[in-house]
Amino acid sequence: MLMLLYLILLLVLLILVYKLLFSKTHRYNLPPGPPSRPFVGHLHLMKPPVHRLLQRFSEKYGPIFSLRYGSSRVVVITSLSLVQESFTGTNDVILSSRPLQLTAKYVGYNHTTVGTAPYGDHWRNLRRICSLEILSSNRLTSFLYIRKDEIRRMLTRLSRDAHSGDDGSRFTHVELEPLLSDLTFNNIVRLMVAGKRYYGDDVDNKEEAERFKKLVHDISMYSSANNSRDYLPVLKLFGNKFEKEVMATGKSMDEFLQRLLDDCRRDKDGNTMVTHLLSLQQQEPDYYSDITIKGLMMSTRSAAKTCEYLDQL
Repeated sequence: MLMLLYLILLLVLLILVYKLLFSKTHRYNLPPGPPSRPFVGHLHLMKPPVHRLLQRFSEKYGPIFSLRYGSSRVVVITSLSLVQESFTGTNDVILSSRPLQLTAKYVGYNHTTVGTAPYGDHWRNLRRICSLEILSSNRLTSFLYIRKDEIRRMLTRLSRDAHSGDDGSRFTHVELEPLLSDLTFNNIVRLMVAGKRYYGDDVDNKEEAERFKKLVHDISMYSSANNSRDYLPVLKLFGNKFEKEVMATGKSMDEFLQRLLDDCRRDKDGNTMVTHLLSLQQQEPDYYSDITIKGLMMSTRSAAKTCEYLDQL
């Protein structure tokens, strides 16, 4: 009986804390949004495919609507004109910073990569490196042969599969999604990271490729929008297993990238973005540190996942 009384008092206390935390939200002119649940907000709805869910919300509530991830407010914009307005003028500076998450801390080198760094001098310097040293027209043109080779491999595979139906027919069912995903990842990994193929047929090192793919998959899962641990701090009271898992994954990815970096450093004739950044490191060792280069290598993972996501739309 006494235990039941304690539980009731705890529930009342939690409700009071919830009211104190969220009673101020009416002061803000927030966009409309779907009804939320206490404490979790809309986290229980964030299940794959999330973009389809957001599309339904957009059709019901308009091109801009609000959600709540635990104790955090989220505004979703689905209109091109509103997105352009959000990232021009003073709004660009206001919206440039990213939320601090566990994955960005342990995998993003303590929020210092392009995709995780807060707006400031460091982020502007990283953007300058990307614009001038990685994504310039001359630099991308010099790696045109990689993109052509990957497209040729994909078309060859399509042609081969088209004449090898399982039922003896001339044609077979083709899933474009994994093919386009392999194309995207191989383009970016060969261009930026290692000059190696990690996806599809003819991988250069199967064991290394499988390890890389597992790390990419784990990091994507930890940093996904339906991960409640970043938005419900109360879960820390029930243990820090998730944080230990993210920390271990970040350490494994760092060791993997460091090994690739050392391989590129030994390969004097290599032709990847990393070898180019290493040549710049000799001129400015403090500016182009190993951590900075590994952070840029990590950013290619985000770019590849973004392209894969766009392929699924």
